[in-house]
Amino acid sequence: MPNVQRLERGPMMTGGTPLRSLDEEELLARILPVFPLGEDLVVAPGDDAAVLRTPGHVVATTDTVVLGRDWLDAWSSGADIGHKVVAQNLADVAAMGGRPTGVLVTLVADPELSLEWVLDHAHGLAEACAAAGVAVLGGDLSSAPAGVVMVSVTALGRLDGEPVLRSGARPGDVLAVRGSLGLADAGLRLLQADAVDRLPEAVEHQRRPQPPLEAGPEAAAAGATAMLDISDGLLRDGGRIARASGVVIDLDPRELAGDVDALAGAVGAEAALDCVLAGGEEHSLLATFPAGTLPGSWRRIGSVRAPAEGEAPGIVVAGRAVTHTGWDHFRTT
Repeated sequence: MPNVQRLERGPMMTGGTPLRSLDEEELLARILPVFPLGEDLVVAPGDDAAVLRTPGHVVATTDTVVLGRDWLDAWSSGADIGHKVVAQNLADVAAMGGRPTGVLVTLVADPELSLEWVLDHAHGLAEACAAAGVAVLGGDLSSAPAGVVMVSVTALGRLDGEPVLRSGARPGDVLAVRGSLGLADAGLRLLQADAVDRLPEAVEHQRRPQPPLEAGPEAAAAGATAMLDISDGLLRDGGRIARASGVVIDLDPRELAGDVDALAGAVGAEAALDCVLAGGEEHSLLATFPAGTLPGSWRRIGSVRAPAEGEAPGIVVAGRAVTHTGWDHFRTT
């Protein structure tokens, strides 16, 4: 999410019990009982490290969110951020064809941050993990300069077979999606416009995305040749598959028309198209499949072909090159 507002000291910094009134052990004693434990957990949090039973290959991924950069206190509660940071990590595990098993959580915070916000955040994390059937394995706490709050999650998962990479798409494959397109970006725009009542579903998806985690292993079992989760936009992430695989992905606008129409009434037709093509933080799954193998729960939105002579691998829409390729964490223009 772009930095859309100057960071101010919101309710999470100005009310309740500040973290500086507790030591680390006291804070952990309040947080750890909230978190779910999983059947694969051999040693629970409390020692130097947790121990997890891990048959087969292990998937590992991590992500960090920062107050004022990835979320605003005025828009999202502590529980919202707990749900969101878990979802975006578990989506990456699913995108490899894996089944999430556990997460490690780090909180780096201004000591003036309220205990109430932290506990709300812990409950959000716990709810998201419990819904996905994963354990909270432990993590870390650290203080930070004034106004700084950062949450980082490392997620682990297991693979029942081989991982599905970005680099396996082949000419003749179909491109398919499982989940929504553009909903999170539309929610962000409605929050910015203070118009959340226009499409509450979009605002909720921005605050608490729900990636289709079961679709990752399903796609792997069906023979998906490439897969990732849509975190930075359909064009940017689809382009990553195309370049890694040395192919051209051609999006079919007819298959995207329903997604655009669903958002147009709330944000306008032009913005709706932009949300669908370039909106990030969706955390739906995007994959390529050999023709005739597409699982019924996935929907086709394009095709894969070899580059023409002199054409670079990449993504096009109805055969035409596109320039707006979605959110980038460092290039904001």
